[in-house]
Amino acid sequence: MADFPHLSRRGFLNRTAAVGGLLVVPGLLSACSKTNAGAADGEGALDKLRKQGFVRVAYANEAPYGYMEGKELKGEAPTLHREIFKALGVDELKPTLSEWDGLIPGLQAGKYDVVSAGMAITPERCANALFSEPEFISPTALMVRKGNPKKLTDLASAKAAGVTVGVMSGAVEGSYAKGAGIAEGKIKTLQKPQDGADAVKGGRIDAFLLTGISLRWLARTNPDTEVTEAFVPELDGTKQFSPGGAVFRQGNEDLRDSFNRELKKIVSDRSRYVELLQAYGFGATEIPPATLKTADLCKG
Repeated sequence: MADFPHLSRRGFLNRTAAVGGLLVVPGLLSACSKTNAGAADGEGALDKLRKQGFVRVAYANEAPYGYMEGKELKGEAPTLHREIFKALGVDELKPTLSEWDGLIPGLQAGKYDVVSAGMAITPERCANALFSEPEFISPTALMVRKGNPKKLTDLASAKAAGVTVGVMSGAVEGSYAKGAGIAEGKIKTLQKPQDGADAVKGGRIDAFLLTGISLRWLARTNPDTEVTEAFVPELDGTKQFSPGGAVFRQGNEDLRDSFNRELKKIVSDRSRYVELLQAYGFGATEIPPATLKTADLCKG
Protein backbone atom coordinates (compact mmCIF):
# COMPACT_ATOMS: atom_id res chain seq x y z
CA MET A 1 0.00 0.00 0.00
CA ALA A 2 1.35 3.43 -0.92
CA ASP A 3 2.25 5.96 1.77
CA PHE A 4 1.22 9.61 1.98
CA PRO A 5 4.23 11.68 0.89
CA HIS A 6 4.37 14.82 3.07
CA LEU A 7 5.11 17.30 0.30
CA SER A 8 2.29 16.47 -2.08
CA ARG A 9 -0.29 15.88 0.63
CA ARG A 10 0.53 19.16 2.34
CA GLY A 11 0.29 20.86 -1.02
CA PHE A 12 -3.21 19.53 -1.49
CA LEU A 13 -4.43 20.18 2.05
CA ASN A 14 -2.84 23.57 2.64
CA ARG A 15 -5.43 25.34 0.52
CA THR A 16 -7.31 28.60 0.85
CA ALA A 17 -11.02 29.43 0.54
CA ALA A 18 -12.85 26.88 -1.56
CA VAL A 19 -10.10 25.70 -3.85
CA GLY A 20 -6.59 25.84 -2.46
CA GLY A 21 -3.02 26.93 -2.38
CA LEU A 22 -0.28 26.49 -4.93
CA LEU A 23 2.69 24.18 -4.56
CA VAL A 24 4.82 25.04 -7.57
CA VAL A 25 7.93 27.05 -8.31
CA PRO A 26 6.75 30.25 -10.06
CA GLY A 27 10.07 30.92 -11.76
CA LEU A 28 10.16 27.42 -13.17
CA LEU A 29 6.60 27.73 -14.40
CA SER A 30 7.40 30.99 -16.16
CA ALA A 31 10.44 29.50 -17.81
CA CYS A 32 8.55 26.46 -19.00
CA SER A 33 5.64 28.50 -20.26
CA LYS A 34 7.98 30.43 -22.54
CA THR A 35 9.27 27.31 -24.25
CA ASN A 36 5.99 25.40 -23.86
CA ALA A 37 7.33 22.40 -25.74
CA GLY A 38 4.62 20.39 -27.42
CA ALA A 39 2.00 23.14 -27.29
CA ALA A 40 1.82 23.21 -31.07
CA ASP A 41 0.00 19.89 -31.01
CA GLY A 42 -3.08 21.61 -29.51
CA GLU A 43 -5.38 21.27 -32.51
CA GLY A 44 -6.10 17.62 -33.23
CA ALA A 45 -4.41 16.40 -30.05
CA LEU A 46 -7.05 13.74 -29.49
CA ASP A 47 -6.67 12.46 -33.05
CA LYS A 48 -2.94 12.11 -32.48
CA LEU A 49 -3.50 10.14 -29.29
CA ARG A 50 -5.94 7.85 -31.08
CA LYS A 51 -3.41 7.17 -33.82
CA GLN A 52 -0.60 6.35 -31.42
CA GLY A 53 -2.91 4.30 -29.19
CA PHE A 54 -1.83 5.69 -25.82
CA VAL A 55 -1.85 8.81 -23.68
CA ARG A 56 1.11 9.83 -21.53
CA VAL A 57 -0.03 10.58 -17.99
CA ALA A 58 1.94 11.89 -15.02
CA TYR A 59 1.36 10.74 -11.45
CA ALA A 60 3.00 11.67 -8.14
CA ASN A 61 2.85 8.23 -6.47
CA GLU A 62 0.35 9.44 -3.91
CA ALA A 63 -2.37 7.08 -2.69
CA PRO A 64 -5.25 7.10 -3.19
CA TYR A 65 -5.05 9.65 -6.03
CA GLY A 66 -2.45 8.13 -8.37
CA TYR A 67 0.21 5.58 -7.47
CA MET A 68 2.04 2.52 -8.73
CA GLU A 69 1.40 -0.85 -7.11
CA GLY A 70 3.79 -3.38 -8.55
CA LYS A 71 3.67 -2.64 -12.26
CA GLU A 72 0.10 -1.35 -12.25
CA LEU A 73 -0.94 2.31 -12.13
CA LYS A 74 -3.79 2.66 -9.65
CA GLY A 75 -5.78 5.31 -7.84
CA GLU A 76 -8.69 7.66 -8.37
CA ALA A 77 -7.26 9.65 -11.27
CA PRO A 78 -5.79 6.80 -13.36
CA THR A 79 -8.94 4.71 -12.88
CA LEU A 80 -11.21 7.54 -13.98
CA HIS A 81 -8.90 8.66 -16.78
CA ARG A 82 -8.47 5.15 -18.12
CA GLU A 83 -12.25 4.86 -18.41
CA ILE A 84 -12.57 8.23 -20.13
CA PHE A 85 -9.74 7.75 -22.61
CA LYS A 86 -11.02 4.31 -23.57
CA ALA A 87 -14.35 5.94 -24.39
CA LEU A 88 -12.43 8.45 -26.50
CA GLY A 89 -10.66 5.68 -28.42
CA VAL A 90 -7.32 5.73 -26.58
CA ASP A 91 -6.82 2.37 -24.89
CA GLU A 92 -3.59 2.75 -22.91
CA LEU A 93 -2.23 5.03 -20.19
CA LYS A 94 1.56 5.32 -20.24
CA PRO A 95 2.62 6.55 -16.78
CA THR A 96 5.46 8.89 -15.83
CA LEU A 97 6.40 9.46 -12.19
CA SER A 98 6.95 13.09 -11.19
CA GLU A 99 7.61 15.02 -8.02
CA TRP A 100 4.50 17.00 -7.08
CA ASP A 101 6.03 20.40 -7.82
CA GLY A 102 7.27 19.16 -11.19
CA LEU A 103 3.89 18.05 -12.54
CA ILE A 104 2.84 21.27 -14.28
CA PRO A 105 6.35 22.23 -15.48
CA GLY A 106 6.72 18.74 -16.97
CA LEU A 107 3.35 19.06 -18.68
CA GLN A 108 4.36 22.42 -20.15
CA ALA A 109 7.64 20.92 -21.34
CA GLY A 110 5.77 18.23 -23.28
CA LYS A 111 6.94 15.27 -21.17
CA TYR A 112 3.37 13.96 -20.92
CA ASP A 113 -0.13 14.82 -22.11
CA VAL A 114 -2.17 14.80 -18.90
CA VAL A 115 -1.54 15.13 -15.18
CA SER A 116 -3.36 12.24 -13.56
CA ALA A 117 -2.78 12.99 -9.88
CA GLY A 118 -5.95 14.43 -8.34
CA MET A 119 -4.57 17.99 -8.46
CA ALA A 120 -6.56 20.74 -6.74
CA ILE A 121 -8.00 23.38 -9.07
CA THR A 122 -6.64 26.80 -8.12
CA PRO A 123 -6.48 30.17 -9.92
CA GLU A 124 -2.66 30.09 -9.81
CA ARG A 125 -2.51 26.71 -11.49
CA CYS A 126 -5.18 27.70 -14.01
CA ALA A 127 -2.83 30.46 -15.19
CA ASN A 128 -0.32 27.83 -16.29
CA ALA A 129 -2.40 24.88 -17.49
CA LEU A 130 -5.90 23.75 -18.50
CA PHE A 131 -8.05 21.93 -15.94
CA SER A 132 -10.92 19.59 -16.61
CA GLU A 133 -14.21 20.11 -14.83
CA PRO A 134 -13.97 18.82 -11.23
CA GLU A 135 -13.54 15.05 -10.94
CA PHE A 136 -14.20 15.08 -7.21
CA ILE A 137 -14.62 17.25 -4.17
CA SER A 138 -12.89 16.59 -0.87
CA PRO A 139 -15.39 16.96 1.97
CA THR A 140 -14.03 16.63 5.48
CA ALA A 141 -14.62 13.80 7.96
CA LEU A 142 -13.57 12.67 11.42
CA MET A 143 -11.65 9.52 12.30
CA VAL A 144 -12.79 8.24 15.70
CA ARG A 145 -12.36 5.13 17.81
CA LYS A 146 -14.37 2.11 16.74
CA GLY A 147 -17.97 2.53 17.86
CA ASN A 148 -17.70 6.34 17.85
CA PRO A 149 -18.07 6.60 21.66
CA LYS A 150 -18.55 10.40 21.60
CA LYS A 151 -21.19 10.12 18.83
CA LEU A 152 -19.45 12.74 16.70
CA THR A 153 -20.82 13.68 13.29
CA ASP A 154 -19.17 17.00 12.38
CA LEU A 155 -17.31 19.96 13.83
CA ALA A 156 -20.42 21.36 15.51
CA SER A 157 -20.89 18.11 17.41
CA ALA A 158 -17.19 18.07 18.31
CA LYS A 159 -17.48 21.57 19.75
CA ALA A 160 -20.64 20.69 21.68
CA ALA A 161 -19.00 17.58 23.16
CA GLY A 162 -15.87 19.49 24.15
CA VAL A 163 -13.62 16.86 22.59
CA THR A 164 -9.98 17.13 21.53
CA VAL A 165 -9.49 17.20 17.76
CA GLY A 166 -6.27 16.40 15.89
CA VAL A 167 -5.23 18.16 12.67
CA MET A 168 -2.23 17.92 10.36
CA SER A 169 0.55 20.46 10.89
CA GLY A 170 0.20 23.29 8.37
CA ALA A 171 -3.04 21.91 6.93
CA VAL A 172 -6.21 23.92 6.45
CA GLU A 173 -8.24 21.65 8.73
CA GLY A 174 -6.86 23.55 11.71
CA SER A 175 -8.57 26.70 10.43
CA TYR A 176 -11.79 24.74 9.94
CA ALA A 177 -11.71 23.62 13.57
CA LYS A 178 -11.02 27.14 14.84
CA GLY A 179 -13.68 28.55 12.53
CA ALA A 180 -16.20 26.13 14.03
CA GLY A 181 -15.46 27.57 17.47
CA ILE A 182 -13.37 24.73 18.88
CA ALA A 183 -11.04 26.10 21.54
CA GLU A 184 -7.37 26.28 20.56
CA GLY A 185 -6.44 24.14 23.57
CA LYS A 186 -8.67 21.40 22.19
CA ILE A 187 -6.85 21.30 18.84
CA LYS A 188 -3.73 19.09 18.68
CA THR A 189 -1.24 19.25 15.81
CA LEU A 190 0.14 16.06 14.24
CA GLN A 191 2.85 15.57 11.63
CA LYS A 192 1.41 12.87 9.38
CA PRO A 193 -1.81 10.87 8.88
CA GLN A 194 -0.64 7.77 10.73
CA ASP A 195 0.19 9.94 13.74
CA GLY A 196 -3.46 11.00 13.78
CA ALA A 197 -4.71 7.43 13.62
CA ASP A 198 -2.33 6.40 16.40
CA ALA A 199 -3.47 9.31 18.58
CA VAL A 200 -7.12 8.30 18.12
CA LYS A 201 -6.40 4.68 18.97
CA GLY A 202 -4.31 5.69 21.98
CA GLY A 203 -6.96 8.06 23.33
CA ARG A 204 -4.73 11.13 23.06
CA ILE A 205 -7.33 12.78 20.82
CA ASP A 206 -11.03 12.03 20.35
CA ALA A 207 -11.11 12.68 16.62
CA PHE A 208 -8.74 13.26 13.71
CA LEU A 209 -9.90 15.84 11.15
CA LEU A 210 -8.92 15.34 7.50
CA THR A 211 -10.56 14.76 4.12
CA GLY A 212 -12.93 11.80 4.06
CA ILE A 213 -10.96 10.43 1.10
CA SER A 214 -7.70 10.30 3.04
CA LEU A 215 -9.30 9.03 6.25
CA ARG A 216 -11.14 6.17 4.55
CA TRP A 217 -7.85 5.11 2.95
CA LEU A 218 -6.07 5.39 6.30
CA ALA A 219 -8.73 3.33 8.04
CA ARG A 220 -7.87 0.36 5.81
CA THR A 221 -4.76 -0.23 7.91
CA ASN A 222 -6.18 0.96 11.23
CA PRO A 223 -9.07 -1.42 11.99
CA ASP A 224 -9.66 -0.06 15.51
CA THR A 225 -10.94 3.18 14.02
CA GLU A 226 -13.91 4.28 11.94
CA VAL A 227 -14.66 7.32 9.80
CA THR A 228 -17.75 9.49 10.07
CA GLU A 229 -19.89 10.46 7.11
CA ALA A 230 -18.13 13.23 5.20
CA PHE A 231 -19.37 16.81 5.46
CA VAL A 232 -18.53 20.08 3.69
CA PRO A 233 -17.10 22.55 6.21
CA GLU A 234 -17.48 26.30 5.93
CA LEU A 235 -14.86 28.96 6.52
CA ASP A 236 -16.00 32.56 6.78
CA GLY A 237 -19.32 31.52 5.27
CA THR A 238 -17.75 29.81 2.24
CA LYS A 239 -18.21 26.09 1.61
CA GLN A 240 -14.86 24.32 1.31
CA PHE A 241 -15.37 21.88 -1.58
CA SER A 242 -11.66 21.52 -2.44
CA PRO A 243 -12.16 20.12 -5.96
CA GLY A 244 -9.56 18.33 -8.07
CA GLY A 245 -9.29 17.47 -11.75
CA ALA A 246 -7.19 16.40 -14.71
CA VAL A 247 -4.65 18.86 -16.09
CA PHE A 248 -3.82 19.50 -19.74
CA ARG A 249 -1.27 21.59 -21.58
CA GLN A 250 -2.38 25.04 -22.72
CA GLY A 251 -3.37 24.82 -26.36
CA ASN A 252 -5.02 21.40 -25.91
CA GLU A 253 -8.53 22.75 -25.44
CA ASP A 254 -9.96 20.19 -27.85
CA LEU A 255 -8.54 17.34 -25.79
CA ARG A 256 -9.75 18.93 -22.54
CA ASP A 257 -13.25 19.48 -23.96
CA SER A 258 -13.53 15.91 -25.24
CA PHE A 259 -12.38 14.65 -21.84
CA ASN A 260 -15.00 16.82 -20.12
CA ARG A 261 -17.81 15.36 -22.21
CA GLU A 262 -16.97 11.83 -21.07
CA LEU A 263 -16.29 12.95 -17.50
CA LYS A 264 -19.77 14.47 -17.29
CA LYS A 265 -21.32 11.11 -18.16
CA ILE A 266 -19.57 9.50 -15.20
CA VAL A 267 -20.11 12.18 -12.54
CA SER A 268 -23.77 12.38 -13.59
CA ASP A 269 -24.18 8.65 -12.91
CA ARG A 270 -23.92 8.21 -9.14
CA SER A 271 -23.75 4.41 -9.15
CA ARG A 272 -21.13 4.27 -11.90
CA TYR A 273 -18.95 6.86 -10.18
CA VAL A 274 -19.05 5.01 -6.87
CA GLU A 275 -18.46 1.63 -8.50
CA LEU A 276 -15.35 2.92 -10.26
CA LEU A 277 -13.78 4.72 -7.32
CA GLN A 278 -15.03 3.23 -4.07
CA ALA A 279 -11.93 1.02 -3.78
CA TYR A 280 -9.91 4.21 -3.29
CA GLY A 281 -12.14 5.76 -0.62
CA PHE A 282 -14.31 7.85 -2.96
CA GLY A 283 -18.07 7.68 -2.58
CA ALA A 284 -21.20 9.65 -3.40
CA THR A 285 -20.09 12.46 -1.06
CA GLU A 286 -17.11 13.08 -3.37
CA ILE A 287 -19.24 13.62 -6.51
CA PRO A 288 -18.88 17.30 -7.49
CA PRO A 289 -22.07 19.38 -7.59
CA ALA A 290 -23.22 20.15 -11.14
CA THR A 291 -23.03 23.86 -10.31
CA LEU A 292 -19.33 23.69 -9.40
CA LYS A 293 -17.50 24.83 -12.53
CA THR A 294 -13.79 25.07 -13.26
CA ALA A 295 -14.22 28.45 -14.95
CA ASP A 296 -15.50 29.87 -11.66
CA LEU A 297 -12.84 28.13 -9.58
CA CYS A 298 -10.11 29.53 -11.82
CA LYS A 299 -11.37 33.05 -11.16
CA GLY A 300 -10.97 32.53 -7.41
